[in-house]
Amino acid sequence: MGSVYGQAFRISTFGESHGGGVGVVVDGCPPRLALDVAEIQKDLDRRRPGQSVLTTPRQEADRVEILSGVFEGRTLGTPIGLLVRNQDARPSAYEEMRDVYRPSHADFTTEAKYGIRNWQGGGRASARETIGRVAAGAIARKLLRTLAGIEVLAWVSRVQGIDSKVDPERVSLAQVEANDVRCPDAAAAEQMFALIDAVRRRGDSVGGVVECVARGVPAGLGEPVFDKLEADLAKALISLPAAKGFEIGSGFAGTALTGSEHNDPFVADPSGRTRTTSNRSGGIQGGISNGESILLRVAFKPTATVRIAQQTVNRAGEAVVLEAGGDTIRACCRARCRWSRRWSA
Repeated sequence: MGSVYGQAFRISTFGESHGGGVGVVVDGCPPRLALDVAEIQKDLDRRRPGQSVLTTPRQEADRVEILSGVFEGRTLGTPIGLLVRNQDARPSAYEEMRDVYRPSHADFTTEAKYGIRNWQGGGRASARETIGRVAAGAIARKLLRTLAGIEVLAWVSRVQGIDSKVDPERVSLAQVEANDVRCPDAAAAEQMFALIDAVRRRGDSVGGVVECVARGVPAGLGEPVFDKLEADLAKALISLPAAKGFEIGSGFAGTALTGSEHNDPFVADPSGRTRTTSNRSGGIQGGISNGESILLRVAFKPTATVRIAQQTVNRAGEAVVLEAGGDTIRACCRARCRWSRRWSA
C-alpha cells in the first residue's frame, strides 16, 4: 500500500520514470464536480521539466489523459484515472548503471528490499512520480475551493542560506509565478536564481525549503492522536522525493521561545467568532484545525544527481567512480579501468 494515500479522498500513483507512463487513480471525488482536462494540465505545465536552465533538461510535454471518472465535463463519483505517457524516456542512457549504486539515490535500498529494481532512471523513486500527485492535487484543490472556499498556495521560501521575506497571508499566485524560482520575494528570487545557476555550472546542486499556506480552513478538521491533521499533512509531504524535513507553524524555531511567548491568545472578532491574535500553532491545535490559516514548510535536500565525480560501489562491492550529466550517467570500476569525460555547463 506504499503507493496509496488518503481515506475519504484516496490517490494511488503508478509508473516508473522511464517506463511507458506515469499517473494516478483518484477515488472518493464526489459526483457532479465540473472538471476539464485543461484545469489539470495547467498544474502539470507548472511542474513540467525543461522550462528553465534551473531544472532537469529532460523534455516532456506531460500531456494528461482522463481515462475514467469524468463524463461531459463532470465527475461521476467513480474512480478517476489519469495518465501521462513518457515521451523523452531514454533508458539506454542508464545502461552503465545496471550494477552501480548512485549515492543518496534509492538504488541500493530498493534492491535491498525487493531484490530487484528498475535501473533505468529512478524508477518509482523518481521525481516523475509527483506527476500523479500534481494531477490529483489539481482535482483536490478545485474540490476544496468549490465546496469550502479553501485556497492552497505554495512557494519557494529558501534556497540554501537565502531566505525570502513575505507575509504568508498576502502571497498571491501571480507573485509566485513571476519568476523561474517561484519565490514571491523578487529580490530574494534574483539571489536564489544566481546561486542555483552558479552551483549548477559547477556541476553541483543545492537544497531549499517550500512554504505552503491553506487559507479559509474552518475549525474542526482533523482527528486526535494518530490521525492528527498535521500528521496526515506530514505524511503527504515528507513522502515527496528528496523531502527531508517538515515544520508546521513556528516549527523548530518555536523551541527557542517560552510557553507564554509561543501561545496563541484567543479573542472574539467583531462577528463573535473565536480567533487567535497570532498563529504560531500554524492553524492546528491538538491535531484539529482552529480556523486560522494552516502554515507549513518542507525542506528538500540538494538534488542527488550531480556532475561532480563521486565514490560508490557496484553489486560486486568494487569501488566505482560515478559521474553524471543530465540524463546521462557514466561509471567506471577502479579495479579494471580509468574513465573520464568533460561536461560542459
